[in-house]
Order: sequence, then C-alpha cells, then structure tokens
Amino acid sequence: MRTIYLNGHFVPETEGKVSVFDRGFLFADAVYEVVSVLYGKLVDFDGHVQRLARSLGEIGIIGAPDADDWLAICRELVARNNLKEGMIYWQVTRGSPEDRDFVFPPADTLPTVLAFTQSRTLADNPLAQRGIRVITMPDLRWGRADIKTTQLLYASLMKNEAIARGADDAWMERNGWITEGSAQNAHIITHAGVLITHPLNREILHGITRASVLPLVAQRIEERPFSVSEAEQAAEAFVSSASGFVMPVVQINGQKIGNGQPGSATVQLRRAYIDWARRTAI
Repeated sequence: MRTIYLNGHFVPETEGKVSVFDRGFLFADAVYEVVSVLYGKLVDFDGHVQRLARSLGEIGIIGAPDADDWLAICRELVARNNLKEGMIYWQVTRGSPEDRDFVFPPADTLPTVLAFTQSRTLADNPLAQRGIRVITMPDLRWGRADIKTTQLLYASLMKNEAIARGADDAWMERNGWITEGSAQNAHIITHAGVLITHPLNREILHGITRASVLPLVAQRIEERPFSVSEAEQAAEAFVSSASGFVMPVVQINGQKIGNGQPGSATVQLRRAYIDWARRTAI
C-alpha cells in the first residue's frame, strides 16, 4: 500500500483524511507541484520548489514547508514507496476553517499539506516513440495561468474532449494564438529551423521543464506567440512537462506535422534532456 505525507505525518493512503471544510475541496483554494523521479532521484527539484513558493505567494498562503523540508519529505516518500521512476505531487491548500466562507480564514489557520507518489514510466514512455496528436480548443481559463493552482477542471474537460475526438490532448488558443497544452508548454520548430515558444507571461504556466529544455536547444529560439495555422504548418512540434519531458507532437487538428513521425530535432532534444536529468537529479 502506498504511503503518503499529510500534515506532518507519513500514513497509508487509506488513512489520509481532510476536513470537508478544507478550502482546497470547497474553492480549489490550493496550489500544487509535481517533481519527476528517475532512478530514485528528484529531477529539477530546485526549480519546482521555487515555483511552488511563488504560487503560494501569489495567492497568499503561508505556513507551507520550506525547501529543506520538502526535500526531506520527498526523499522519505521515495524510500517508503520504493519509487524508482515516476512523480511526487505536492499540494498545499489554505486549510480548514470552521465553516464555508468566501472570506479567507484567520491568518493563523494552518494550511493542509499533502504529498504523494505515482509510479510511472517516464524515460521510456512509448508515447514518445509514436508522438501525440493534439487538437486546438479555446483557452477559457482564468487570467492567471502562471499560478499553478488546483483549478484544473477546464484542462480536464479539454483533455477528455480531445480523446473523445480521436486525439491525445489539446492545445489552447486565444484569438488564434496558441498558449499552451492542457498540462504542458507547447513548442514548434519551423522549416527554417527556428524553435518558437510562447513568452513567459500570465497566459501560460512558467514551465520548469521548459526552462531546463531551452538551454539544450541547438536551434535558434524565438520566444513569441505562434498561430494555429503556423503550428499546423510547422516542421516539428513538441510539448514539455515534468511528466512527459520532451514529447513529440505529430498531428495538429488532423494535419500531419512533417512526415507524421517524431521529428529528428525533437528526438535529439528529448535524449539531451533525459541525459541532463539523469546527471543533475538529486
């Protein structure tokens, strides 16, 4: 049985309990992070813990574990669950007041702190061999996509709609411009060999994997919005995320990208990122 961490204690998953008045449950008043694990080590830990601190600060949740505590929690979860490859999710809510109220609870209300593992194949993910198919859908999320909150309903609806329509996932667009995927940053490579990626602003999550991947790119990089039509006509496309690393995209809205197979530059970039992750994991 899986061991989880909840509010200072390591317990079996069946014993983890949270109040029905927890604001994460009632309002999605919570933020989260996910850290990949390779060979029992944490990938890009510093980037994830820093982004969590930023997300907490943006919505004013205080009292969460600091970086050293998170490191200890993650290593203990890895050991207790014998996790060799997969992810660790961290989630922090504003806590459990005595009753439901739109007004924040008193400042001394303790946050709810949860962490749990998921075993999953990451480095040898078979999806990377064939690439994924995406469709574009309107980006109807709230205006602070840069905060990694647990408000994931629209992303979940999009992904399920994409699957129902024969694709693997969705890319969101605003006024014809791609923002990002349901849980990934989106990138294209033009026929001139230029990698284009959306700039960091409030419209997208500031991806930790994105930040580590871009220095490994051999092509020229342009951080700018790109259109749906530009994506459909690209030479290559891919997404980056903590759980997918660098994942080739081979079809957009039914249009083959390149020859419909993972592009060579994307395949090389995935290998480079996995090599980097293995060298730097802690």
